[in-house]
Amino acid sequence: MFSKSDLYKRRILKELCFGNALSGTEISSRIEKSLPLTVRILGELVKEGLVEEKGYAPSSGGRRPQVYALKPEKMYVVSVAMDQLVTRIAIIDMQNCDIICTEKIGLPLPKNPDALGVLANQLNHFIDNSTIARDKIIGMGIGMPGFVDVSKGINYSFLKTPTSIVDFLQNRVGIPVYIDNDSSLIALAEFRLGAARGRSDVMVININWGIGLGLILNGELFRGCTGFAGEFSHIPIFVNNKLCSCGKSGCLETEASMLVVIERAVEGLKSGRVSTIEEMPEDFEEACNTIISAATHGDTFAVELLSEAAYNIGRGIAILIHILNPELIILSGRGAAAGKLWLAPVQQAVNSYCIPRLASQSELAVSTLNNRAELIGAAALVIENYDKKPAKNKGDRVLA
Repeated sequence: MFSKSDLYKRRILKELCFGNALSGTEISSRIEKSLPLTVRILGELVKEGLVEEKGYAPSSGGRRPQVYALKPEKMYVVSVAMDQLVTRIAIIDMQNCDIICTEKIGLPLPKNPDALGVLANQLNHFIDNSTIARDKIIGMGIGMPGFVDVSKGINYSFLKTPTSIVDFLQNRVGIPVYIDNDSSLIALAEFRLGAARGRSDVMVININWGIGLGLILNGELFRGCTGFAGEFSHIPIFVNNKLCSCGKSGCLETEASMLVVIERAVEGLKSGRVSTIEEMPEDFEEACNTIISAATHGDTFAVELLSEAAYNIGRGIAILIHILNPELIILSGRGAAAGKLWLAPVQQAVNSYCIPRLASQSELAVSTLNNRAELIGAAALVIENYDKKPAKNKGDRVLA
């Protein structure tokens, strides 16, 4: 277990992550400890080179308070953003959430029993070839699709292993590991650094190979009783006899995912639709980027494809608005790179299917974090747990 001193240090470092500059009084309030104790611990962190004094805050009458910030290049997190086909790995400096280095690998998850071993090897190779010393890495956060049980460290959909994913990777890589559903982490990123910052009730829609949902309710990330909340993709709102990846039919995913958009693009081009897209790439990620690029440059066919998907997503959002009454809905994930093209058709569907009094209370926005959202959310997951889990691994310690 942590000593009291180490625990207080971790709580202070946690508050200073993501580029926050705070006074001793603000930190004292946040960690719920006396100001003299807080200032003493801050002094120790300054001497250890983890925290730096940033001058004095503007005066509001009386003595101006000293402001503290995390020192750059002292605390790093390995962030992993996985989807069913592609995995991105990054090292992030927690002083200002700067992404130091990244790597992208093709790693199919469905029907791939070797995926977890491949991931472990890639992580070790990536860390070893970075410029960051392992003893400066405080943990690893991993976002992944599927039914993720955070408490057990298990993904019931992918990455099957006799032990937990967390135990497997901690043993292979040697640093603390935390996992969560990808859509939950995208919501966490928006809550900590994005459009949901300072908001209490927000829905974050993850437009990807499926349609995920992350929920901020009453100012906290909501996962449900087993961590499976947010399976927006599998709301059965269509009578289309199309088989979904979950084994059911008529799910939102069958009419609105980026895989469906790609499928319809291929079919349209084969049938002679006029488009600036001459040929669709076989790689799904490249195909997705091709459609989004064409749409943002005014290609009528590409805009039509995204608008149809957006309208269907809007139908699902209307249902959620009736249930949750959110103040803000953020469109995020891979597909959100199309930006404002999503807004009009989503809003049109919400206007058509939602009670006006409820619809008028929910603001609609597109994420500005783009493809960084899941990586930032994975880093935030490590910080959320920084003062909660006893040290078990050689990397799990307060840095000095």
